[in-house]
Amino acid sequence: MATAVFFHAHPDDECILTGGTMAKLAADGHRVVLVTATRGEQGEVAAGFLTEGELLGARRVQELQASAQVLGVSRLEFLGYADSGMMGTETNDALDCFWQADLEEAAQRLAAILEEESASVVVVYDDNGGYGHPDHIQVHRVGVRAAELAGIDSVYEATIDRDRVVRMIQAAGGPIDGAPDIDENSDFGVRATEVTTRIDVSGHVWAKRQAMRCHPSQIPDDVFWLTMPDDQFQMAFSEEQYIHRGVPAGTAESHFDLA
Repeated sequence: MATAVFFHAHPDDECILTGGTMAKLAADGHRVVLVTATRGEQGEVAAGFLTEGELLGARRVQELQASAQVLGVSRLEFLGYADSGMMGTETNDALDCFWQADLEEAAQRLAAILEEESASVVVVYDDNGGYGHPDHIQVHRVGVRAAELAGIDSVYEATIDRDRVVRMIQAAGGPIDGAPDIDENSDFGVRATEVTTRIDVSGHVWAKRQAMRCHPSQIPDDVFWLTMPDDQFQMAFSEEQYIHRGVPAGTAESHFDLA
């Protein structure tokens, strides 16, 4: 049994990007640890969703706990930073936000967990954080440095194969209602040639979808991910993509190196 630590920015990121892989590893008997940098306090929520006096961060912690249980997570930790909000907003300047965190200090916090767990694998994001969110970019920077401090060589950057998404959109006959506008020139995800590792999670897509449903503050029932017909969801989310750091582009791995 190996231990894989998944480092994410906010509650709900874990199921969207890596939920299938987490569920698959847990089902295979490995220990899955989830570390989240923030509690997602700057997320958007529909009017009237929260009860009077309820804080969004507290609600999102509860949602993450439910999602982690669905995905088979053995340990859930928060790194303790505030949500930075979207790039270019004034919340990026808050002294306690993750975007402003000292790199070495944040990396040491994460490295302590990696060492406690004797982790074999660390999962972060690609260097653009998937789509340029400041907290996602910081996850990449902090996660890579923490792995160095903890002496862990197997680092995987969760990403999205943009070319695959474009092909699926074209196969569907055009843009999907409610989905982001993505084309081959977008800065969303990476090109197919940059992906080194493709994990077949077709046997765990329903756990991924159930975990998504655990985050109603951010993933309401009418969002396109949850309204897609089952066959489309299966096709779209049957594979999760990663960049294995230190492995040449063009490598075709089908699993993590858990040695």
